[in-house]
Amino acid sequence: MKQIQGGVTAAKGFQAAGIEAAVKYRDRKDMALIYSETPCVAAGTFTTNVVKAAPVLWDQRVVKESPYVQAVVANSGIANACTGKEGLDCCEAECRCAGELLGISPDSVLVASTGVIGRQIPVDRITEGIRKLAAAKSHTLEAGTDAAKAIMTTDTVEKEIAVVFEISGKTVTLGGMCKGSGMIHPNMCTMLAFLTTDLQISKQMLQKAVSADVVDSFNMISVDGDTSTNDTLLILANGQADNEAILEEGADYDTFCEALHFVTTYLARKMAGDGEGATALFETKVVGAASKEDARTLAKSVVCSSLTKAAIFGHDANWGRILCALGYSGAQFDPENVDLWFQSVSGSIHIYGNGVACDYSEEEATKILSDPEVTVLVDMHMGEQTATAWGCDLSYDYVKINADYRS
Repeated sequence: MKQIQGGVTAAKGFQAAGIEAAVKYRDRKDMALIYSETPCVAAGTFTTNVVKAAPVLWDQRVVKESPYVQAVVANSGIANACTGKEGLDCCEAECRCAGELLGISPDSVLVASTGVIGRQIPVDRITEGIRKLAAAKSHTLEAGTDAAKAIMTTDTVEKEIAVVFEISGKTVTLGGMCKGSGMIHPNMCTMLAFLTTDLQISKQMLQKAVSADVVDSFNMISVDGDTSTNDTLLILANGQADNEAILEEGADYDTFCEALHFVTTYLARKMAGDGEGATALFETKVVGAASKEDARTLAKSVVCSSLTKAAIFGHDANWGRILCALGYSGAQFDPENVDLWFQSVSGSIHIYGNGVACDYSEEEATKILSDPEVTVLVDMHMGEQTATAWGCDLSYDYVKINADYRS
């Protein structure tokens, strides 16, 4: 597997576009299109929040019932959540418009939205945006980047990646883009992620791979502990790599899953590190856990701790907050048999073991915690299971951003 330049247009047969439609914003790209020249099998995972946005409800039906998908239309600025029948009517209008302009079935169009909850999307603006997208779509890498920029809300940078790998002697490409900076605490599988591949694979196996993958990728990130109404991960596979179709588990399926996890983990880390107001990516790696579930629970508990996140922002080696977060996670362990380290590019420092603080340098700890990527390593000494979770520090700017988000 090799990482290459690009995103959703890297795979054969995919085009994209990003344009300004003034759905809410007046100064940036706010609508994106992903289009496959040939029909795709599609899979997806969605928010488990009981309050689901209209696009989530729409896409769940399409992914389940439609035999193929050929396009995704996404907008930023307005989430189309808590919008009743009018919100679903907007989704239908988007799909009819895209189907007509692209010459495909409306039932092969997926939609996604992100932004303010409770506002109705101006249908005339979004359909006019679709017209611009259809005219602007291109297979270039720049078009993929434009699409990645168009789905941003409070994100500070676009997030995209592409890789190539071999399946049955054929070169396969997998690309992706995502957005997410606040209201990030996925439990599905506001974040949106779109993946495209020219792999030939059955719909059943594609869904199996994605559903299994999110458990240790997107579901292991948290910015603020809030699970969005709009969380959506979609993957389209058009088969243009012409590999022997993956219809069951085996070596080819495992190779694809490895590439998929590389891409989703990369995007998940990018989202966590770009959390609203963040100054650092905050990673917690748990090793030596009794079970995989315990490892995930412990790691996620630490990155979700507001007190720990604040300590990371302050470059303060307040290890008591970490131990506290481990203790209320629900996993059972002996606190006197736990070891804690802080790690970064500046070094590694053992801060807690045998039930007490280690003899460490506060100055060295502060230096390590001042780097843009900080890891807390936790050894439970109870087994062989591991898990990693990603979050970010909690800064003053997080409150400022969210205090006036609607305005």
